[in-house]
Amino acid sequence: MSDNYSVIHREDAEDILGDYPGEMRMLTGPLGTEQVAFTWRRMPPGTGGRGSYGHLHRTQEEILYVISGRLQAKFDDDLVELGPGQAVRIAPECVRSIHNDGPDDAEIVLVSVRLEDLSGETDTVPDFWPE
Repeated sequence: MSDNYSVIHREDAEDILGDYPGEMRMLTGPLGTEQVAFTWRRMPPGTGGRGSYGHLHRTQEEILYVISGRLQAKFDDDLVELGPGQAVRIAPECVRSIHNDGPDDAEIVLVSVRLEDLSGETDTVPDFWPE
């Protein structure tokens, strides 16, 4: 294989959620990307950030793309419904959280610029989206 491309399966990336329902796999490392961060997530019904914290980034603009299912999202003070085929650009300073209230799993992809050091990139906002 050439050094000019990488082929992996999402199972090649560790599920970072541990015991939390669903899966979240950061494919950036296994792909060996130099500029782009790429994350795949599966969210079962009833999972996500409602009743919890929100977060924002200090420098990373983020694209959220819904592959399947339906999500509710909170961006700053706005509530937004998202479905398959929809993409959202989220500015770094926008506080955000997503939740799956639907009856089916939701699958999403998150894309942003790749950073060498993620420490200090994310700030959490407690009680951002109360139940």
